[in-house]
Formats: sequence, C-alpha cells, structure tokens
Amino acid sequence: MSIAQVKTTNPANGDIRIKSLITLIDTLTALVAEENAELAKGLPASRLKQVDEKNQLAEMFERTVAECAAGTTSLNVRDPILREQLMERILKLRMAMDENLVRLRAAIEASNRRIEAVMQAIREQIAAVSPYGASGRLAARAVSSGTSRSA
Repeated sequence: MSIAQVKTTNPANGDIRIKSLITLIDTLTALVAEENAELAKGLPASRLKQVDEKNQLAEMFERTVAECAAGTTSLNVRDPILREQLMERILKLRMAMDENLVRLRAAIEASNRRIEAVMQAIREQIAAVSPYGASGRLAARAVSSGTSRSA
C-alpha cells in the first residue's frame, strides 16, 4: 500500500496511513541527520551520498502533503497518541531540515571560496607568463643582468 491512498472512512486504514507516514518521516529525518553530520565534518555538498535517497523520500512526503492539501487524501487522526506522534515527528523533521539548510548554505559558500581561490591562482599564473600588462600593452620585463666572476 502506498503512503497516500484515496479517502476512506475506515479508521483502521487511516491509522495505517498515519503510521506509514510516520515511518517515512522517521526515515527522512534520520537521513537528513546523517547528511548534517557529514556536512559538519566539512564535506562538500556535491560529495554527499544521501542526496538521491533524500530527494526520493522528500518527493514522497511532498506528494502526500499535496494530496492532503488537494483533498484527495485525508489524514484525520482520531487517536490522540498517534496524532501527537505525527506532530512530534513533523517538528523533528522540520528542525533537521532547518539545520540542513544552514549546513548546505555553509558548504556551498565554502565550495565557492575554494573555487575562487583556484581561479585566483590561475589568474596569477596567467598574469605571470603573459607578455601583456593590465593596460593591454606589452609589459616591460625585468631583466637580470649580472657579471660572471669566472669570465
């Protein structure tokens, strides 16, 4: 059974859907927490192994939320304990995603700084061997003249 099903009036089916959604949220939260731990180590965002799985789970979660918003799926939770569990999981996911956003932005900024450092080194290397100066004219080269004592 998929996580989001067409509306039903059977409360047991609703509980199953809620429990499936809680499982999805728990899995997504754990994956985001793992990604956050790797980002905290300073790994670049492009090297993270969780990206594909996180995107797949996030898509499933977004689809469920969209179906609820459209009214094609109902997540009426009659059991107050189950409702509390769902809300708790949603809050945990939100906190993990907020941290993830901050860490991803920091990783992107660090990657941009690394790229800029490499580009600056390339520019300096090109400038050092270029016969032209900043004005576009031929640059006067420093000439070393010395005397040889052995001559």
